[in-house]
Amino acid sequence: MIREIHGKVLSVEPLGAVVEVAGFGIFVHLAIPSSVTEGEEARIMTYLAVKQDGLELYGFTEEADRRFFELALSVSGVGPKTALSLLRRAPREKIEEAIAKRDIPYLTRVVGMGKKSAEKLVVEIGERIHLSGESAQGEDAEVFDTLVALGYTEREARSALSGIPKDVTGKDARLRAALSSGHK
Repeated sequence: MIREIHGKVLSVEPLGAVVEVAGFGIFVHLAIPSSVTEGEEARIMTYLAVKQDGLELYGFTEEADRRFFELALSVSGVGPKTALSLLRRAPREKIEEAIAKRDIPYLTRVVGMGKKSAEKLVVEIGERIHLSGESAQGEDAEVFDTLVALGYTEREARSALSGIPKDVTGKDARLRAALSSGHK
């Protein structure tokens, strides 16, 4: 598996760039081709997709983008081109936040996914996304699910979660705070 390439950028194209590596010009699909500059050296983290009709290399200038790309690939029905298109349409941080917070309207409106695809993404990888600076995120996902199971709509559950003070920690304490917030 080719995990990283380093070399001079020979050309930047609409969907990627050609990078010279050991005398070969290798095309790498990029979410943001403008992240590399023609004629300059580039270090690109990569994912090698082995397909029936050949090999394709997908590249990322940030390791976090590659991790998200690989996580998106774990969703049934999402291939490399779809996963890369997610990163083309919105910043990774915003997409991760939307998935973690179960923000289906953002995913459908901004990212351009269908409602079913967005829901599948949220269900299959929502628990595995950890937002930096939000230690209660994993607990909040469980609290969210509990609120929905108790009859809250998704909007009411999100509203109740947003009203919990940041200093309240622990799943049980956050659930009690959400239930007492009166957002239903």
